[in-house]
Amino acid sequence: MGNLTVLQVKAAKEPGRYSDGGGLLLVVRESGAKSWLWRGQADGKRRDIGLGTYPAVGLSDAREKAAATRKQLKAGEDPVAAKKAARKVVVALPTFREAAQEAHGEQQAGWRNPKHRAQWLSSLEAYAFPSLGGETVDKIDGPMIRDTLLPIWLDKPETARRVRQRIGAVLDWAYAKGHRATEAPMRSLSKGLPRQPKKDGHFAALPYDKLPALMHALGATESIGRLALQFLILTAGRSGEVRGAKWSEIDMAAAVWTVPAERMKAGKQHLVPLSAPALAILKRMADVASDELVFPGITGRAIDTESLGKGRPGALTRAAGKRPMSDMTLTKVLRTAGVVDATVHGMRSSFRDWAAEQTAFPGEVVESALAHTIGNKVEAAYRRTNYLEKRRGLMNAWAAFTVPKPLE
Repeated sequence: MGNLTVLQVKAAKEPGRYSDGGGLLLVVRESGAKSWLWRGQADGKRRDIGLGTYPAVGLSDAREKAAATRKQLKAGEDPVAAKKAARKVVVALPTFREAAQEAHGEQQAGWRNPKHRAQWLSSLEAYAFPSLGGETVDKIDGPMIRDTLLPIWLDKPETARRVRQRIGAVLDWAYAKGHRATEAPMRSLSKGLPRQPKKDGHFAALPYDKLPALMHALGATESIGRLALQFLILTAGRSGEVRGAKWSEIDMAAAVWTVPAERMKAGKQHLVPLSAPALAILKRMADVASDELVFPGITGRAIDTESLGKGRPGALTRAAGKRPMSDMTLTKVLRTAGVVDATVHGMRSSFRDWAAEQTAFPGEVVESALAHTIGNKVEAAYRRTNYLEKRRGLMNAWAAFTVPKPLE
C-alpha cells in the first residue's frame, strides 16, 4: 500500500509534492492544479517522468503507471521515448488505387499530351485496379503483377506493356514516398510472361503514289475533318499538332505555321512552310472556324462551298465549336475515303518515302520537315539552321505531287 489515500489526494490544496512511495509523487501547483510525477534513477541519472493530471488519472491509475515505468526502466527501455512513439499518428499505407491516384495527380502536370494524362489512369482502372487496387503498396510483388498482366499480355500486347510500365511507376513512386522497402519488381516479369509477337514498330503507311487519289477523294465532299486531313498531309504534321492548330500560330503573309514548343513531341518550336494548297485550306477554314482553333471539333456535316471564301457565313459557321476535334475524327475521315490499311500518322511515312525516292532533297532537310530530333548529340549541338527555305521548296514539291491542280 502507498502513503496516500484517495481522500488525501482529493483534499490536498497546499502547493508542494506529496509522496506515495516508490517514486510516485502528487504535485500540487500554486494554481491548485494537480498532476502525477514519477522520480527515480536510470543509468545513474535522476529521471522525472510525468504520469498525467488529476483527476483524469486517479490514485490507483497513477500507481499502475508508476509500476509500469519502473518495469520499463529495469528492462532498459526509455518510457519517455515509448510515450512519444505512442503519440505519433500511425499513417496507414495507401492501397495501390490510392497510390496511383496520388501519383497521377502529382505527375500529370509534366505531361504535354492530354490523351496520355487521361489514359494513364483509365488503363490502370480497367486492367490493374480489379486485382491490385485494394492491396497496400508494400504487399504488391512480382507474381501479383504477373497474374494481373497475363490475361491481356497476348490479346492486347501494346496496352499490356503500358499497364506494366504504369504499375511500375506507381510502385516506384510509393518507394520514393517511403511506403515500400523496395523499388518495383519489374525486371523479372519478362521471364514469367509469354513472349509477345514482334512488330516492326512502324505506323501503317499508304504508298505515296496513292496520295494524289486520296487527296482527290477527300476534296469530293468538304467537311472540317476532310480539310484537316488534307492539311495534315500537305504539312506532314502530326494529328495532335493539326487538331490543336490555332489562328495565332498562322502567318498567312509569310506562309508559315509556327507550332509552339509545348505542342511539339520534341518540346521545341517548329516552323512549317505553307504551300499554296495549304494556304487555300486555311482561307476556307477562316470562314467557318472558331476565333481560336483552325479546325474546331465539328465534323460530319458538309460545308456550303458557295459561302466559303466569299465573306458569307455558311450553315456550319454558327455551329463551329471551340474544342479540338477528337483524335478519332481524322481516322474516320480516312476510312470513309476508302483507306482501311493505313493510319493517319502513317501519312508522315508516305511523305518520307516520297522525299527519299522521288526528290534530291538532303535527308537532314526532310527530317527537319518532320520535326525529328537529331540522334547524334554532337551534330545536334552544332546545327543552328532549321532549313526553312529549303523546306519551303520541299513542301511546295510535295503539294505539287499530291495536288496537281491547286485548290481555288
